[in-house]
Amino acid sequence: MNHIRAFIAIDLPPSLQKPLERQISRLRKTLGDDFIRWVPIENMHLTVKFLGNIAAAHLEFIKQMMTQAADSTPQFDLTLSGLGSFPNPKRIRILWAGVHAGSGLASLQREIELGAERLGFEREKRPFSPHLTIGRVRQGTDEKDIRKISDALNSQSGGEFASAKINSVHLYQSDLRADGSVYTKLHSASMR
Repeated sequence: MNHIRAFIAIDLPPSLQKPLERQISRLRKTLGDDFIRWVPIENMHLTVKFLGNIAAAHLEFIKQMMTQAADSTPQFDLTLSGLGSFPNPKRIRILWAGVHAGSGLASLQREIELGAERLGFEREKRPFSPHLTIGRVRQGTDEKDIRKISDALNSQSGGEFASAKINSVHLYQSDLRADGSVYTKLHSASMR
């Protein structure tokens, strides 16, 4: 049986890419590339549901579920706001840009989560925390560099910096490669 690694996500609209690139550029100028693997802007997306390894034969069911979820969700505004890190400032692994979208995004995520659960996917145990991953801290990064990352994030973390209308959600295949992930769009569903 043929399997693919897949996830459901919202694309980063072009009108949000430039402002986010400016934020990342300032951060990158401060931190460099030695201990952070920066995510290329063209790979940035807001993951709504990570599906994992799925049978290619199940793709049609997933597409139908996505279309139903999108049909029942109105378009909404998405605002990029602030920079931060996971899991905490003393043990940074992920650098992120914050996302605010109100009830529209919450509704879409809930519909997709419920639809995926009906298809047999495990419900996500962690609360939905919308964000865009902008970088990953390399393993073995020492405490001094973690503090440097934390200080840089704190100096640039405030305020909204861009907003755009979101009108669709997408199914992606993710191929993990030595030089980074490659994403292939398999399906798009428009919101009402």
